[in-house]
Amino acid sequence: MMTTRQKKPGFIGFIGGGQMAAALIKGVLAAGLYQAEQIMALDPSKQRRELLTKCHGIRCFTDGRALWEQCSLLILAIKPQIMELVLTQHQEHIDEQKHLLISMAAGISLAFIENTLAPKRVKVVRVMPNTPALVLAAASALSPGAYAGDQELRLAADIFAAVGRTVVLPESALDAVTGLSGSGPAYVFTFLEALIDGGIKVGLSREVAGMLARQTILGAMRLVEESDQSPAELRAMVTSPGGTTISGLHTLERGAFRSLVMDAVEAATRRSAELGR
Repeated sequence: MMTTRQKKPGFIGFIGGGQMAAALIKGVLAAGLYQAEQIMALDPSKQRRELLTKCHGIRCFTDGRALWEQCSLLILAIKPQIMELVLTQHQEHIDEQKHLLISMAAGISLAFIENTLAPKRVKVVRVMPNTPALVLAAASALSPGAYAGDQELRLAADIFAAVGRTVVLPESALDAVTGLSGSGPAYVFTFLEALIDGGIKVGLSREVAGMLARQTILGAMRLVEESDQSPAELRAMVTSPGGTTISGLHTLERGAFRSLVMDAVEAATRRSAELGR
């Protein structure tokens, strides 16, 4: 989706000041979408409020009234289990004409938020980001609610493009997104751990094995990003007849490596759907 990276008017507020909120704040500041004086956050933790103020120079509060009065864009960066409580506590302050809500809560549907706030017809965009947002390298999928139009969707896309790459999908696809990119970093970390342990098993020190494994994954991903060849074609480039790579790949195939990865994505997708019911 095309986004317009330019300074936004007005104020943006964060309900919840955890790591994902901090990543978004860092991203929108770095992209120049908002200045620190335009950003506000609500969090019950004094430690989180002080950290956000110290690191980013934003204003933090324990009472949400100021955010709803001053901010037209509110990011719901809260745990799914407290979403209903937060929405009902702040319902009287929500203006369907003024406010756009962006929810990052896993498993909480657009319909749940809209129905909780009914009869107000509140504009909502649901987003499924992933943890690489912490280093501005997220993969985020966005889905608009019943009352959110193109303008609101572009604004949400701008926010999340500041911490990585975005795609707009129907909400029905978000469970699959959760199974792939939402949970995907954990699969990669597990593979990285296994590579390091493999290096140690064949005699390398942990320090050397760690450096080689990390750089191997980083370099391989740069090849994928900068090449017009498919992963299968790039794999073939390093797979010589009768060589070391084909021997290693044969072992992975014997252990059903690719099937296991596919099964992991499917299992996480299924669990995401269960949690959303």
